[in-house]
Amino acid sequence: MKSHKRTGCIRWAIILVIAALFGLYILLPVGFGIAAIFPGRADVGAPPDGFEAVTLPTEDHIALSGWYRPPDNHAAILLLHGAGGSRESVRAYAQMLAGHGYGVLALDLRGHGTSEGKTNRRGWQGARDVKAAVEFLLAREEVQQIGALGISLGAEVLLGAASEDQPLRAIVSDGATHRSVQELLALPSERSLVRNFTARVMYAAMQLLSGEEPPPPLLESMVVAQDTHFLLIAAGDDDREVAFNELFAQTVGERAALRIAPGAPHTGAYGRFPQEYEQRVIDFFQKMLP
Repeated sequence: MKSHKRTGCIRWAIILVIAALFGLYILLPVGFGIAAIFPGRADVGAPPDGFEAVTLPTEDHIALSGWYRPPDNHAAILLLHGAGGSRESVRAYAQMLAGHGYGVLALDLRGHGTSEGKTNRRGWQGARDVKAAVEFLLAREEVQQIGALGISLGAEVLLGAASEDQPLRAIVSDGATHRSVQELLALPSERSLVRNFTARVMYAAMQLLSGEEPPPPLLESMVVAQDTHFLLIAAGDDDREVAFNELFAQTVGERAALRIAPGAPHTGAYGRFPQEYEQRVIDFFQKMLP
């Protein structure tokens, strides 16, 4: 009798372990993949002082919403938010840039804020939105040079669009990491199946459910964009984010400057070091967009 009870306990223990592993390595990443293709539409308030609400079309007929302020110095900065956010979440950045005379186009990426369209939290269609934004700025007589600043998802969208023959000569990337399995595997530490299995499942779910293909790798885009310079900002509290940005800087070479914000969480560098952050960003744009 005791032997049968012991056998039954072992059987249930094995079943529970298998169920836990299935949930951890299959159900959970699939859930993340499902959540990624339905980013929330964050609220958007009234434009900051000096800005106006604008709408611009993409080549695939999506209407994007944004705030625009004309420049005092002939240079405009395209400003992009993080995943699930909107231009509201980069209001402070917009006001900071405007305070130094820069024109600013703070844009809601497709499927975010009040922009039309569908997207995912990895911004696989983001290059089209960047193209529409650049065309909008180029059509303004007051804009002669264009730079860009992106936060998290917005940073990855900008890095990915750098090779798309865009006249973006200066890109500030705050919090970029990866948006596909291929990009994840660029880090040697992530190449074992134990490290990347759940990411593979998540991205496979995203691709299957969205019907979209991952865009070309960020590093490939940055290398091809020979006329573009980068200021890379990484959160000191996120080791993998630091590792990705060190790889970016090492691969791109002298066209990339890296700032690691000690003790800062993801996208928290501006909040933790506001004066230093502002100084570095403005110095970078002044040097690259004279």
